[in-house]
Amino acid sequence: MLELFKSLLFGVVEGITEWLPISSTGHLILLDECIQLRVSTEFMDMYRYVIQLGAILAVLVLFFHKLNPFSPRKNTLQRTQTWTLWGKVVLACIPSAVIGLPLNDWMDTHLMTPWVVAAALIVYGVGFLVIENRHAAPTLRRTDDLSWKIALYIGLFQTLSIIPGTSRSGATILGAILLGCARPVAAEFSFFLAIPTMVGVSVLKLGSFSAKKLMAGQALFTGEEAAILLVGFVVSFLVSLLCIRFLMDFVKKHDFKPFGWYRIVLGVIVLLFFGARALLTA
Repeated sequence: MLELFKSLLFGVVEGITEWLPISSTGHLILLDECIQLRVSTEFMDMYRYVIQLGAILAVLVLFFHKLNPFSPRKNTLQRTQTWTLWGKVVLACIPSAVIGLPLNDWMDTHLMTPWVVAAALIVYGVGFLVIENRHAAPTLRRTDDLSWKIALYIGLFQTLSIIPGTSRSGATILGAILLGCARPVAAEFSFFLAIPTMVGVSVLKLGSFSAKKLMAGQALFTGEEAAILLVGFVVSFLVSLLCIRFLMDFVKKHDFKPFGWYRIVLGVIVLLFFGARALLTA
């Protein structure tokens, strides 16, 4: 029961931080230091990605009508616009597939450190503050206003999220605002980009984990591991439903400065926490 409660907490943190531009990686690193799940390293690596699928499912549920080109409530023009939107999402995901996926494991191995995460948190936090202070009137106020070129540029910004601590939503939202998108458009398109991006990464991680288990002649999951994975997945989905609604309402009336300050404070906390631990263990 204790491990299931820990998984519940991981699901809550994932459901919140996957969508807010505050870095799910930074939060999960701190949480893992405080309440480590009693599982193997290989399972934990896969677990972090698979519970993201629960968060992605929330986007599909909340934006089902907008993303469904087969909806009987849409006319021919609206269906064409939906297919066009999906085309722009796929185009924007190509840079991540070409650049991000080949480097993903290398980044996890070499840059998944508290120092890199803290630096990314602070740098992008400052970035939000600077950009919001210089924020000009947006020229793109609907997702349908996004050109193919703008969609591709936003996708290039998304590749920055391969650096731990950057935040995928943070990089894409920041880039979209720089390119002239209104805040709700930036947030919404960032949500849509997460669907193929995170599904692809999660499937690869699950596939790699499964292949290693099968080659070793072991069962894919123990009963406890399956329960831990299910709890994290479901909780991440439910919390994401609330978080996405909150963010879409928030950005209609406010800017992203609070998230910028939050990132800076969290980055400093990460530095202090791991710096103090290094001194104590030296």
